[in-house]
Amino acid sequence: MSRYDESQNIKQNTPKHVAIIMDGNGRWAKARGKKRTSGHKAGVERVREVVEAAGELGVSSLTLFAFSSENWSRPQEEVSFLMELFVIALNREVKMLRKNGVRLQFLGDKSRFNPKLQSSINKAEEATADNEHLTLNIAANYGGRWDICNAVNKLLASKPDLERVEESDIEPFLATAGLPALDLMIRTGGETRISNFLIWQAAYAELYFSELLWPDFDADAFKAAVDDYSKRQRRFGKTGEQVVEKMSLNAE
Repeated sequence: MSRYDESQNIKQNTPKHVAIIMDGNGRWAKARGKKRTSGHKAGVERVREVVEAAGELGVSSLTLFAFSSENWSRPQEEVSFLMELFVIALNREVKMLRKNGVRLQFLGDKSRFNPKLQSSINKAEEATADNEHLTLNIAANYGGRWDICNAVNKLLASKPDLERVEESDIEPFLATAGLPALDLMIRTGGETRISNFLIWQAAYAELYFSELLWPDFDADAFKAAVDDYSKRQRRFGKTGEQVVEKMSLNAE
């Protein structure tokens, strides 16, 4: 098979929805004798490159695990730095996202963020709301169990007389409602777990674990993950096929 044929094969089998657990910023910084904050800075720079690569490959939805609900337990100095870094990155990148047709949206409980960050998030979402080339989802103050509980609570609030809950009742209230079914979940940093990230959505997703620390996970590494996915033969079972097909139709 020629390189052209290989490229065409990757495009034909490109995952519609990719999620990434961006792990390893702190270890990357420590290995270089730097503060953890320098690792987070380097990680933000890597996000831009991976988003561009996703757009080039034809991925329609990219979800990044930026800040979990468990991350609040980190040292206050680091948490404060991350919040400020979010604001700076949003203000800096929103024009480029608009130019490249990227729609930005946040998944998670935004109420705990300070007013400055909430304002930046809202402005960035509004400014990119009409873009259709790629949807970039930033999971911040997000946890998979929170997502499920939040969805169930919303469901019960909308239907207080409901006596039995089905899977199809919950999905419209998840943070990812309206997005394609999750095809591929990537985790960097050498760990082989999903750490409470998109645990409902990952039920039928392919998993890919990279030894690279996130600041070292460049466009070529992302393309290698997509290439690996494109060569897999996915087996869902009857139930899985129905779930994935239904979610994909709802996202269209």
